[in-house]
Order: sequence, then structure tokens, then C-alpha cells
Amino acid sequence: MKKTLLMLVLGLSAGFAQAAEEHHEDAASQRSVDELVTVCAACHGEHGDKPIAPNYPILAGQYANYLEHSIKSYRNGQRKNAVMSAQAANLSDADIQVLSRYFSLQPSPLHTPATPK
Repeated sequence: MKKTLLMLVLGLSAGFAQAAEEHHEDAASQRSVDELVTVCAACHGEHGDKPIAPNYPILAGQYANYLEHSIKSYRNGQRKNAVMSAQAANLSDADIQVLSRYFSLQPSPLHTPATPK
């Protein structure tokens, strides 16, 4: 009985600690869109449509799920780029979602030409 009670107390303590950590992580990731975009804008332009170098991608108008996958790939090391890996390392999943959605909704100079039927 004492062993079961001890296990229950330890389990609840661990659950509370995990919930507190997740709450702290969520609060830390509640950065504003403007704050997040400012960092990206340094290379990709304020709306992701005017990168400072021709080899930097245009983010504006890209699919949100593509942007999210790309940023997470830089963060976890699947994609290699020193600058992007360092930037992505500081982003939470919530931050990545906010950025991906923001850039996907921006007007883009990119277009896909229609193919003739």
C-alpha cells in the first residue's frame, strides 16, 4: 500500500513538473510576429519577398507546411546551413508555425505558369 502511494505521489510530481515546464516553454514561445519576422527580414526582406542575395530563397507565398518542414529540418540538422541552423535553433515549434503562416500569406513575386491543355 505504501509503495503504491509513493509511486502515485512520484508520478503526480513528475506530471506537475512536466506541465510546468511545458507551460514555461509555451510562454517563452509567445513572441510576437513582428519580433520573429525581424530576424528573418535581415536576409529575406520584411515580407520575405526581397532577399538580400540572389541565392537566398523567397519565402513569401510559399506553402506554410513547406516552410515549417524546412525550418524544422535546419533546426534538427537534416538541412545544412550555418546561418539557418543557428537561427532555427532558437525557434520553438509555435514560433515556426507563426513564421510559416506569416510568410505563406504574403504576396509573392513567384508564380507557377499555367500549362497549356
